[in-house]
Order: sequence, then C-alpha cells, then structure tokens
Amino acid sequence: MKRLDGKVAIITGGAQGMGASHVKLFAEEGAKVVFTDINEKLGSALETELGENVKFVKQDVTNESDWQNVVEKTEASFGAIDILVNNAGISMSKSLLEMTESEYRKIVDINQISVFLGMKAVVPAMTKAGKGSIVNISSMNGLVGGAVGYTDTKFAVRGITKAAAIQLGHLGIRVNSVHPGVIETPMVTQGDAVEVIKEFSKHIPMKRVAKPEEVSNLVLYLASDESSYSTGSEFVIDGGLTAQ
Repeated sequence: MKRLDGKVAIITGGAQGMGASHVKLFAEEGAKVVFTDINEKLGSALETELGENVKFVKQDVTNESDWQNVVEKTEASFGAIDILVNNAGISMSKSLLEMTESEYRKIVDINQISVFLGMKAVVPAMTKAGKGSIVNISSMNGLVGGAVGYTDTKFAVRGITKAAAIQLGHLGIRVNSVHPGVIETPMVTQGDAVEVIKEFSKHIPMKRVAKPEEVSNLVLYLASDESSYSTGSEFVIDGGLTAQ
C-alpha cells in the first residue's frame, strides 16, 4: 500500500522546483493531486507528464476567488480534500532601504497572505471530511534572520501555523510548518550562484545543500497518517545550519 493511497491533495507553486518535486512524490505515493501555479506552460507540461490523477489549475495564490475555484475543481475532479501544501513563495534580495513599499507588499501577499487564504479555503472541506493535514512551507529564515521581506513572511508562516493548529485541532485538522535550508534547485545551480553556494556549503554542518526530494520526503510524512499526532510544530531540514 502506498503512503497516500485514497488521499486528495492541493499543492501550490507546483509547476517547478521544490513544488514539482512534491507533486511527483505525492502522485507516486498514490495521491490524487491538484497543483497550482501562475506558470501555465510549465504546469500543463507537468500535468501531461504525470497522468490522469494529477491536474493543473492556473492560480494567483493571493486571490481569494482563485482559491475558491481551486477547491471547487479539486472536489469536482477527485472528491474530499485531505491535504493542502502551501508551497508557493518568492524571495527578493534588496536591503531595507532599497525595497519599495509595493515590492514589500508583493512578498507579503505571496508568502504570507496566500497561506491564510489557502487554509481558509480548505478548512470547510476538511471539516466536512472530519480530517485533514495542512503543510505550510516556511524556511530556515522563519527561525533565524535573513533577507528583509522574506524573513518577515516566513516567520509569519510559522506563527499562523501554530495559531491555526490550536484552532483546528478539535476538527481533526493538523497544521505544521516545514523549514528548509538551501535547496538544490535551478536557481542555485546556474550562473554565478554556483560558486556562491559552493562557498556557502562550507558553513553547513553536513557540507552540502539539500536535494528537493529530501524536502519532499518530509512534506510527505506530514501529509500522511504517519504523523497523526504532530500539529503546530516546525520541522527543520537545513543540514544543521540553525543548530549552530
């Protein structure tokens, strides 16, 4: 028996990078998956690659109406929703003084408000089913300082995870956050970033960055019934960086 047999999952930001890794693993483990992204070309290609139990829906995660559309399409296609993975997010490398108000609000909308909207959208469906697992992707920068905007919102994801877990526990809905360190995605394996990451890896106790699948395995555990008594907690996967 596969670890997610019979379960229905929504995964945001799933067209590429770490999100695509989550989508592929969930499908391999028996889940029916609706994944969303703003990149329609990549999303449609991944849908075609993975077959009939995986569907792509174009979504702006900062738009409440889009969230209602995703929930409705998921229930119409596959039935009751068991899992939500709030994976969509962005970063921006600008200092406090360089960043404009509109740039800051964009990070807040995508990284933080989308998590609130996603949970609000799926909770009624999960309540009807009497169970559910919500996994919010934060960052190691939801535990320690980093870039302005990114760090702020990732701390907020950690906070809303705990608040929601307290409110939703009696409904059988679990909420946990995942805090990855540096992940081996195209963003860090191309161009000038290669040497930067190589140098940075020397400061990681495990002396390497994580592969996307390693993070996906942790997300899978939290989505599955194997983590049935875990809620309101942060799960760190950073090679030991924040242990220092």
